[in-house]
Amino acid sequence: MEMIKLSPAFKDYLWGGTRLKDNYKMKTDLDIVAEAWELSAHPDGPATVLNGEYQGKTFVEYLDGMGKGIWGSNAQHFDQFPILIKFIDAKQPLSIQVHPNDEYALRVEHEYGKNEMWYIVDCEPGSFLYYGVNQDLTKEAFRKHIEDDTILDVLHKVEVKKGDCFFIKAGTIHAIGTGCLICEIQQNSNSTYRVYDFGRVGVDGKPRELHIDKAVDVSILTPSGKNGEPEGKKEIHDNYSDTLLAKTEYFTTIEYDVKKELSLSVDDSSFHSYIILEGEGTVESEDQVIEFKKGDSIFIPAGFGNFKIIGNCNVIETFI
Repeated sequence: MEMIKLSPAFKDYLWGGTRLKDNYKMKTDLDIVAEAWELSAHPDGPATVLNGEYQGKTFVEYLDGMGKGIWGSNAQHFDQFPILIKFIDAKQPLSIQVHPNDEYALRVEHEYGKNEMWYIVDCEPGSFLYYGVNQDLTKEAFRKHIEDDTILDVLHKVEVKKGDCFFIKAGTIHAIGTGCLICEIQQNSNSTYRVYDFGRVGVDGKPRELHIDKAVDVSILTPSGKNGEPEGKKEIHDNYSDTLLAKTEYFTTIEYDVKKELSLSVDDSSFHSYIILEGEGTVESEDQVIEFKKGDSIFIPAGFGNFKIIGNCNVIETFI
Protein backbone atom coordinates (compact mmCIF):
# COMPACT_ATOMS: atom_id res chain seq x y z
CA MET A 1 0.00 0.00 0.00
CA GLU A 2 1.30 3.44 -0.99
CA MET A 3 0.73 7.09 -0.20
CA ILE A 4 -0.19 8.89 -3.42
CA LYS A 5 0.19 12.44 -4.66
CA LEU A 6 -2.58 13.88 -6.81
CA SER A 7 -2.74 16.45 -9.60
CA PRO A 8 -5.99 18.47 -9.67
CA ALA A 9 -8.66 18.90 -12.31
CA PHE A 10 -9.01 22.58 -13.24
CA LYS A 11 -12.11 24.68 -13.92
CA ASP A 12 -12.10 28.01 -15.80
CA TYR A 13 -15.43 29.46 -14.63
CA LEU A 14 -15.84 33.09 -15.67
CA TRP A 15 -15.48 34.51 -12.13
CA GLY A 16 -12.05 32.93 -11.51
CA GLY A 17 -8.58 34.48 -11.32
CA THR A 18 -4.95 33.45 -11.76
CA ARG A 19 -3.65 33.10 -8.18
CA LEU A 20 -3.51 29.32 -8.36
CA LYS A 21 -1.20 29.60 -11.37
CA ASP A 22 0.76 32.63 -10.20
CA ASN A 23 1.17 31.90 -6.48
CA TYR A 24 0.79 28.12 -6.33
CA LYS A 25 2.55 27.39 -9.64
CA MET A 26 -0.20 25.01 -10.75
CA LYS A 27 0.39 23.81 -14.30
CA THR A 28 -2.46 24.21 -16.77
CA ASP A 29 -3.08 25.71 -20.22
CA LEU A 30 -6.20 27.49 -18.97
CA ASP A 31 -5.97 31.28 -18.79
CA ILE A 32 -8.31 31.46 -15.79
CA VAL A 33 -8.28 28.93 -12.97
CA ALA A 34 -11.40 29.38 -10.86
CA GLU A 35 -11.12 25.99 -9.13
CA ALA A 36 -8.57 23.23 -8.66
CA TRP A 37 -10.24 19.95 -7.66
CA GLU A 38 -7.45 18.53 -5.50
CA LEU A 39 -9.09 15.38 -4.16
CA SER A 40 -11.77 14.39 -6.64
CA ALA A 41 -13.40 11.20 -7.84
CA HIS A 42 -16.30 13.14 -9.37
CA PRO A 43 -17.00 12.45 -13.07
CA ASP A 44 -17.06 16.21 -13.75
CA GLY A 45 -13.36 16.46 -12.88
CA PRO A 46 -11.35 13.56 -11.43
CA ALA A 47 -7.85 14.18 -10.04
CA THR A 48 -4.85 12.33 -11.52
CA VAL A 49 -2.38 10.08 -9.67
CA LEU A 50 1.25 11.27 -9.91
CA ASN A 51 3.18 8.34 -8.47
CA GLY A 52 3.23 4.61 -7.83
CA GLU A 53 1.43 1.73 -9.52
CA TYR A 54 -1.40 3.95 -10.77
CA GLN A 55 0.75 6.85 -12.00
CA GLY A 56 -1.02 8.65 -14.85
CA LYS A 57 -4.39 7.08 -14.02
CA THR A 58 -7.35 9.01 -12.66
CA PHE A 59 -8.15 8.94 -8.98
CA VAL A 60 -11.32 7.06 -9.95
CA GLU A 61 -9.26 4.33 -11.63
CA TYR A 62 -7.03 4.15 -8.56
CA LEU A 63 -10.01 3.74 -6.23
CA ASP A 64 -11.58 1.10 -8.47
CA GLY A 65 -8.32 -0.81 -8.69
CA MET A 66 -7.51 -0.70 -4.99
CA GLY A 67 -11.02 -1.60 -3.82
CA LYS A 68 -13.38 -0.03 -1.34
CA GLY A 69 -11.37 -1.24 1.65
CA ILE A 70 -8.99 1.73 1.32
CA TRP A 71 -11.90 4.09 2.06
CA GLY A 72 -11.98 2.74 5.62
CA SER A 73 -14.71 1.22 7.77
CA ASN A 74 -16.33 4.62 8.51
CA ALA A 75 -16.97 5.19 4.79
CA GLN A 76 -18.31 1.78 3.78
CA HIS A 77 -21.94 2.93 3.92
CA PHE A 78 -21.35 5.43 1.10
CA ASP A 79 -22.15 4.27 -2.43
CA GLN A 80 -19.74 6.82 -3.95
CA PHE A 81 -16.39 8.09 -2.68
CA PRO A 82 -17.63 10.63 -0.12
CA ILE A 83 -15.32 13.68 -0.29
CA LEU A 84 -14.30 16.33 -2.81
CA ILE A 85 -11.69 18.98 -1.87
CA LYS A 86 -10.89 22.02 -3.99
CA PHE A 87 -9.21 25.41 -4.04
CA ILE A 88 -11.43 28.30 -5.16
CA ASP A 89 -10.04 31.62 -6.44
CA ALA A 90 -12.81 34.22 -6.65
CA LYS A 91 -11.58 37.21 -8.65
CA GLN A 92 -15.26 38.10 -9.05
CA PRO A 93 -18.14 37.10 -6.76
CA LEU A 94 -19.69 33.68 -7.27
CA SER A 95 -23.39 33.43 -7.97
CA ILE A 96 -25.85 33.35 -5.07
CA GLN A 97 -26.54 29.63 -4.77
CA VAL A 98 -27.72 26.77 -2.61
CA HIS A 99 -27.08 23.02 -2.46
CA PRO A 100 -29.61 20.26 -1.73
CA ASN A 101 -29.36 17.75 1.11
CA ASP A 102 -28.84 14.02 0.55
CA GLU A 103 -32.53 13.10 0.47
CA TYR A 104 -33.43 15.71 -2.16
CA ALA A 105 -30.27 15.30 -4.25
CA LEU A 106 -30.44 11.51 -4.40
CA ARG A 107 -34.08 11.69 -5.47
CA VAL A 108 -33.74 14.54 -7.98
CA GLU A 109 -30.07 14.63 -9.08
CA HIS A 110 -29.09 10.99 -8.48
CA GLU A 111 -26.02 11.93 -6.43
CA TYR A 112 -25.36 12.94 -2.83
CA GLY A 113 -26.24 16.37 -1.52
CA LYS A 114 -23.62 18.95 -0.64
CA ASN A 115 -22.66 19.92 2.86
CA GLU A 116 -19.38 21.82 2.71
CA MET A 117 -16.79 23.73 4.73
CA TRP A 118 -14.88 26.83 3.67
CA TYR A 119 -11.44 27.68 5.04
CA ILE A 120 -10.28 31.19 4.11
CA VAL A 121 -6.74 30.62 2.83
CA ASP A 122 -6.29 34.29 1.91
CA CYS A 123 -8.42 37.31 1.08
CA GLU A 124 -8.19 40.92 0.04
CA PRO A 125 -9.09 43.65 2.58
CA GLY A 126 -12.84 44.02 2.83
CA SER A 127 -13.60 40.60 1.32
CA PHE A 128 -16.89 39.06 2.36
CA LEU A 129 -19.24 36.19 1.75
CA TYR A 130 -22.96 35.63 1.98
CA TYR A 131 -23.99 33.02 4.53
CA GLY A 132 -27.70 32.34 5.05
CA VAL A 133 -30.56 34.82 5.30
CA ASN A 134 -30.73 37.75 7.73
CA GLN A 135 -34.42 37.37 8.57
CA ASP A 136 -37.17 34.76 8.58
CA LEU A 137 -38.68 34.35 5.11
CA THR A 138 -41.57 32.43 3.62
CA LYS A 139 -40.99 30.56 0.38
CA GLU A 140 -43.23 33.09 -1.36
CA ALA A 141 -41.22 36.06 -0.05
CA PHE A 142 -37.96 34.33 -0.96
CA ARG A 143 -39.14 33.77 -4.52
CA LYS A 144 -40.30 37.40 -4.83
CA HIS A 145 -36.90 38.73 -3.69
CA ILE A 146 -35.25 36.59 -6.38
CA GLU A 147 -37.64 37.73 -9.08
CA ASP A 148 -37.39 41.48 -8.31
CA ASP A 149 -33.57 41.45 -7.85
CA THR A 150 -33.64 42.31 -4.13
CA ILE A 151 -32.30 38.98 -2.88
CA LEU A 152 -29.05 40.57 -1.61
CA ASP A 153 -31.09 42.68 0.83
CA VAL A 154 -32.16 39.61 2.81
CA LEU A 155 -28.83 37.75 2.89
CA HIS A 156 -26.41 37.66 5.83
CA LYS A 157 -23.21 39.39 4.68
CA VAL A 158 -20.07 38.42 6.61
CA GLU A 159 -16.66 40.13 6.26
CA VAL A 160 -13.89 37.53 6.39
CA LYS A 161 -10.22 37.25 7.28
CA LYS A 162 -7.50 34.69 6.68
CA GLY A 163 -8.06 31.57 8.79
CA ASP A 164 -11.85 31.91 9.12
CA CYS A 165 -13.82 28.69 8.84
CA PHE A 166 -17.47 28.24 7.83
CA PHE A 167 -19.54 25.05 7.76
CA ILE A 168 -22.17 25.49 5.04
CA LYS A 169 -25.03 23.14 5.83
CA ALA A 170 -26.96 21.90 2.79
CA GLY A 171 -29.87 24.28 2.22
CA THR A 172 -27.93 27.37 3.37
CA ILE A 173 -28.03 30.01 0.65
CA HIS A 174 -24.52 31.39 0.16
CA ALA A 175 -21.91 32.95 -2.10
CA ILE A 176 -18.17 33.62 -2.03
CA GLY A 177 -17.33 37.27 -2.56
CA THR A 178 -14.62 39.01 -4.57
CA GLY A 179 -11.02 38.50 -3.45
CA CYS A 180 -11.39 35.26 -1.49
CA LEU A 181 -9.07 32.27 -1.89
CA ILE A 182 -10.73 29.30 -0.25
CA CYS A 183 -10.06 25.66 0.47
CA GLU A 184 -13.41 23.89 0.28
CA ILE A 185 -14.03 20.47 1.79
CA GLN A 186 -17.37 19.08 0.65
CA GLN A 187 -19.43 16.02 -0.03
CA ASN A 188 -18.65 14.46 -3.40
CA SER A 189 -21.38 16.30 -5.28
CA ASN A 190 -21.70 18.94 -7.96
CA SER A 191 -25.40 19.72 -7.43
CA THR A 192 -25.71 23.51 -7.29
CA TYR A 193 -28.84 25.62 -7.69
CA ARG A 194 -28.05 29.13 -8.91
CA VAL A 195 -30.38 31.78 -7.53
CA TYR A 196 -28.90 35.10 -8.67
CA ASP A 197 -25.92 35.89 -10.90
CA PHE A 198 -25.51 39.69 -10.87
CA GLY A 199 -26.77 39.93 -14.46
CA ARG A 200 -23.70 38.21 -15.91
CA VAL A 201 -23.64 36.31 -19.17
CA GLY A 202 -21.73 33.16 -20.04
CA VAL A 203 -19.22 32.60 -22.82
CA ASP A 204 -22.15 32.18 -25.22
CA GLY A 205 -23.31 35.72 -24.47
CA LYS A 206 -26.49 34.52 -22.77
CA PRO A 207 -27.45 34.80 -19.08
CA ARG A 208 -26.41 31.73 -17.11
CA GLU A 209 -29.20 29.35 -16.12
CA LEU A 210 -30.99 29.90 -12.81
CA HIS A 211 -32.65 27.11 -10.81
CA ILE A 212 -35.23 29.04 -8.84
CA ASP A 213 -37.85 26.32 -8.30
CA LYS A 214 -35.30 23.86 -6.93
CA ALA A 215 -33.69 26.58 -4.80
CA VAL A 216 -37.03 27.46 -3.25
CA ASP A 217 -37.59 23.76 -2.54
CA VAL A 218 -34.35 23.24 -0.61
CA SER A 219 -33.37 26.59 0.98
CA ILE A 220 -33.31 27.12 4.75
CA LEU A 221 -35.18 30.39 5.26
CA THR A 222 -34.29 31.14 8.88
CA PRO A 223 -31.10 33.01 9.89
CA SER A 224 -28.01 30.88 10.43
CA GLY A 225 -25.86 33.52 12.12
CA LYS A 226 -22.14 34.04 11.74
CA ASN A 227 -19.91 30.99 12.06
CA GLY A 228 -16.38 32.10 11.27
CA GLU A 229 -14.62 30.38 14.14
CA PRO A 230 -13.19 26.84 14.03
CA GLU A 231 -15.00 24.25 16.11
CA GLY A 232 -11.96 23.67 18.37
CA LYS A 233 -9.26 25.75 20.02
CA LYS A 234 -5.68 25.85 18.78
CA GLU A 235 -3.51 23.35 20.67
CA ILE A 236 0.22 24.12 20.86
CA HIS A 237 2.79 21.27 20.87
CA ASP A 238 6.60 21.15 20.64
CA ASN A 239 6.98 21.04 16.84
CA TYR A 240 3.46 21.80 15.64
CA SER A 241 0.01 23.10 16.53
CA ASP A 242 -3.39 21.68 15.62
CA THR A 243 -6.90 23.10 15.39
CA LEU A 244 -10.13 21.15 14.92
CA LEU A 245 -11.90 23.03 12.12
CA ALA A 246 -15.05 20.92 11.82
CA LYS A 247 -16.33 17.55 12.97
CA THR A 248 -19.49 16.40 11.17
CA GLU A 249 -21.12 13.18 10.03
CA TYR A 250 -19.77 13.94 6.55
CA PHE A 251 -16.11 14.69 7.36
CA THR A 252 -13.68 15.81 10.05
CA THR A 253 -11.07 18.47 9.28
CA ILE A 254 -8.00 19.47 11.29
CA GLU A 255 -5.50 22.23 10.53
CA TYR A 256 -1.84 21.51 11.37
CA ASP A 257 0.84 24.19 11.52
CA VAL A 258 4.05 22.16 11.37
CA LYS A 259 7.32 23.83 12.40
CA LYS A 260 9.61 20.83 12.11
CA GLU A 261 8.01 17.38 12.28
CA LEU A 262 4.63 15.77 12.93
CA SER A 263 4.11 12.03 13.51
CA LEU A 264 0.73 10.63 12.42
CA SER A 265 -0.93 7.28 11.78
CA VAL A 266 -3.80 6.19 9.54
CA ASP A 267 -5.81 3.24 10.88
CA ASP A 268 -8.52 1.11 9.28
CA SER A 269 -11.35 3.54 10.08
CA SER A 270 -10.78 6.06 7.26
CA PHE A 271 -8.57 7.29 4.46
CA HIS A 272 -6.81 10.61 5.19
CA SER A 273 -6.30 13.55 2.82
CA TYR A 274 -3.66 16.24 3.30
CA ILE A 275 -3.91 19.56 1.44
CA ILE A 276 -0.83 21.78 1.69
CA LEU A 277 -1.88 25.41 2.21
CA GLU A 278 1.59 26.90 2.77
CA GLY A 279 5.20 25.79 2.92
CA GLU A 280 7.04 22.72 1.71
CA GLY A 281 8.50 19.47 3.00
CA THR A 282 8.12 15.72 2.76
CA VAL A 283 5.69 13.02 3.82
CA GLU A 284 7.75 10.02 4.92
CA SER A 285 6.95 6.45 5.89
CA GLU A 286 9.34 3.56 6.46
CA ASP A 287 9.33 2.73 2.73
CA GLN A 288 8.31 5.93 0.96
CA VAL A 289 9.11 9.64 0.67
CA ILE A 290 6.91 12.18 -1.16
CA GLU A 291 8.04 15.79 -1.57
CA PHE A 292 5.37 18.50 -1.43
CA LYS A 293 4.88 22.26 -1.79
CA LYS A 294 1.91 24.53 -1.20
CA GLY A 295 -1.09 23.57 -3.29
CA ASP A 296 -0.25 19.84 -3.30
CA SER A 297 -2.62 17.02 -2.34
CA ILE A 298 -1.59 13.78 -0.62
CA PHE A 299 -3.95 10.81 -0.21
CA ILE A 300 -3.22 8.06 2.33
CA PRO A 301 -5.38 4.90 2.22
CA ALA A 302 -7.07 3.48 5.29
CA GLY A 303 -4.87 1.06 7.22
CA PHE A 304 -1.61 2.57 5.98
CA GLY A 305 -0.06 2.95 9.42
CA ASN A 306 2.63 5.36 10.61
CA PHE A 307 4.20 8.28 8.72
CA LYS A 308 5.61 11.75 9.33
CA ILE A 309 5.13 15.21 7.87
CA ILE A 310 8.57 16.88 7.89
CA GLY A 311 9.08 20.54 7.05
CA ASN A 312 7.66 23.98 7.72
CA CYS A 313 4.10 23.95 6.43
CA ASN A 314 0.40 24.56 7.01
CA VAL A 315 -1.81 21.54 6.23
CA ILE A 316 -5.49 20.60 6.30
CA GLU A 317 -6.23 16.96 7.15
CA THR A 318 -9.60 15.46 6.19
CA PHE A 319 -11.05 12.05 7.09
CA ILE A 320 -14.38 10.34 7.78
